[in-house]
Amino acid sequence: TLEIRRRQGTSRRIPVIAMTANALQGDRERCLEAGMDDYMAKPVTPAVFREMLDRWAGRLVGA
Repeated sequence: TLEIRRRQGTSRRIPVIAMTANALQGDRERCLEAGMDDYMAKPVTPAVFREMLDRWAGRLVGA
């Protein structure tokens, strides 16, 4: 995540979303602290995946 943030410079922020099997307490917070924008714990249903894409795609369009 740090490398993505470094390379994007001052251009529009690229959303980084964690998709991980780590679903223990504190995992989401660690991902966000590492610079990720959101978090999904596996297994991810198609509906949850679509909702996440819609949420972040809407932010890109409005940016």
